[in-house]
Amino acid sequence: MGGIVDTRVDTDTGLAWVTVDNPPVNATSTAVRQGLLDAVTRVQGARLAILRCAGRTFIAGGDMREFDAPPQPPDLPDVVDAIEASATPFVAVMQGTVLGGGLEIAMGCAYRIAAPGTRFGLPEVTVGLIPGAGGTQRAPRLFGWDAAIDMACAGKLLSAQEAHARGALDAIADDPEAAARALVPEPRIPVSERPAPPPPDSARIAAHRRTLAARARGQTAPLQALDALLCATGPFREGQRKERALHLSLRASDQSRALRHAFFAERTVARPAVIRDRTPREIARIAVMGGGLMGAGIAAACLGAGYRVDLLERDAATAEAARDRVRGLIAGALRRGKIDQARHDAHCAALRTGVGIGHAAEADLAIEAVFEETATKRAAFAALAQVMAPDAILATNTSYLDPREIFAGIPAPDRCLGLHFFAPAHVMKLLEVVRLPETSAETLATAFALAGRLRKVAVLSGICDGFIGNRMLAAYRRAAEYMLADGALPEQIDGAMRAFGMAMGPFEAQDLSGLHIAEANRRRQDATRPARERYVTLSDQLCALGRTGQRAGKGWYAYAEGDRRPRVDPAVTSLITDYSAAHGLPRRAQDAGEIQARLLAVLANEGARLVEEGIADSDAAVDMVKLHGYGFPRWRGGPLFAARQAGDATIRAALDALDAASPGSWVRAQRYR
Repeated sequence: MGGIVDTRVDTDTGLAWVTVDNPPVNATSTAVRQGLLDAVTRVQGARLAILRCAGRTFIAGGDMREFDAPPQPPDLPDVVDAIEASATPFVAVMQGTVLGGGLEIAMGCAYRIAAPGTRFGLPEVTVGLIPGAGGTQRAPRLFGWDAAIDMACAGKLLSAQEAHARGALDAIADDPEAAARALVPEPRIPVSERPAPPPPDSARIAAHRRTLAARARGQTAPLQALDALLCATGPFREGQRKERALHLSLRASDQSRALRHAFFAERTVARPAVIRDRTPREIARIAVMGGGLMGAGIAAACLGAGYRVDLLERDAATAEAARDRVRGLIAGALRRGKIDQARHDAHCAALRTGVGIGHAAEADLAIEAVFEETATKRAAFAALAQVMAPDAILATNTSYLDPREIFAGIPAPDRCLGLHFFAPAHVMKLLEVVRLPETSAETLATAFALAGRLRKVAVLSGICDGFIGNRMLAAYRRAAEYMLADGALPEQIDGAMRAFGMAMGPFEAQDLSGLHIAEANRRRQDATRPARERYVTLSDQLCALGRTGQRAGKGWYAYAEGDRRPRVDPAVTSLITDYSAAHGLPRRAQDAGEIQARLLAVLANEGARLVEEGIADSDAAVDMVKLHGYGFPRWRGGPLFAARQAGDATIRAALDALDAASPGSWVRAQRYR
């Protein structure tokens, strides 16, 4: 290709070929920007310049590795403007994804031709940014307002068919380069010089703002993208300057840094050192033992990834119920437009339900999702080991139990591991891959390959009580209950953490999952709980009263029939204040800032301990578990990234306050001592 951007002019045909070759996604690095700017000069005199990309995709965004440094010339807006102003018209021939700066470049071209299946978007908002090279100003003029708002504010991708229907593409062609060669250029008004269509009325704009604010949960970029888009109603150059200023301001923001951290961390945790250079085994058929809510979700996720699934139950009635449960999930995906009828039918055909373990003999991998009890799980694997191939992989879905005890005595322990899915398993992205001392690197590599096909974020974990996520959750809940006893109320703590950006506060979340689950874990931990550790019995009291959460109609909150909205219950308020009085605890007001600081400190401290103990490979692993499994705000990067942003001194001060309120209850991580 002759470099990152190769330019060739064919004097016989009058065509100029400009090829970007910057794998893996042809990002607009400094070298690519300079190459494109140079190409504009070199193609002058040709009748048409065909801009194409090597590999499977067109330009799919900027090079985020450069975003922490000051912008280097040439700036992308200047490159796009030069392409748009070129006397030799450019035609973008596109495949794969056309994202961010790639779409801004394509919008600067005079013509746009795409292969079927190409997708278009301005997803800068997902990393805390807005377009910075005229994207918010050209998109309304080319795609219209609805599509521009969806792309720039919500990160939605458009199909080639949608883009063509909106007039943003000149053609969809199986061979875009051939279509470009046949194109006869004619005078065309550049996109930047076209008048923007009338914007949505003020009521619709206000509705967009409300929707974006609700979804963003504190992230600022979506609303700033809307502000930038609305500048397209005025002169292009003025709007472009405002957009660029906003883009550069956001690029230096804590939110964008956090979101970029999350972007790179996801890629880091997907390839832990232990599996590098290891070839995963082929998996075609998966046995799922247990067809309850979790097992059905796991089965549906595996079917959606193209696996054949045997769902195993103890008797005919439960097997039929399990089959119906999975088919209901598949039907739900069809109703929501996630799959078409053909895929729906294929998924149903790939599901086989049975009684006992006989069908598991053909499976390459078995995942158990039976009752959370060591003896029950041990019996399941003892039975599976008798019928499955001696090298078939065996995975437990335990949330808290020690996999070493579950797999004790199983032949070939190198094939055993934990695969901790999160409910609902067909929706939640997190998968904790739990390594036993004997688990082979090949088995782990196979688990990570499985996660990739399931489109999940897999994080490697060692063994401890609750692994990474639930161990941190236990500390978080414990601190929240200490604050209840000392003067806060559930709605105050939940409100503070929602304001922090959490999807739910700790008590709302516990009502959703069920208080009885945490109670069972506490009973299991009674024998080993440190004598000095403070123990608040409020959750136990609620369980004793039958207040186990949403399904019971009452927990920390009250719930009306068929309505999941939590309502403050005076009975719970009285229970909490009575507890404080009975234990001689003066109740002290705690504001949202104090609540947020203490709970962040608890999460950061427990996460740091997990890294120091070798349970988690890195801070990134801890952050990805909390982002993808527990509703931690992505725009804060994860608890350890957020703690670094806050500063160690701030975390230490919050931990000091926690220690003073509950002496002997916390173990400090080394970094916070």
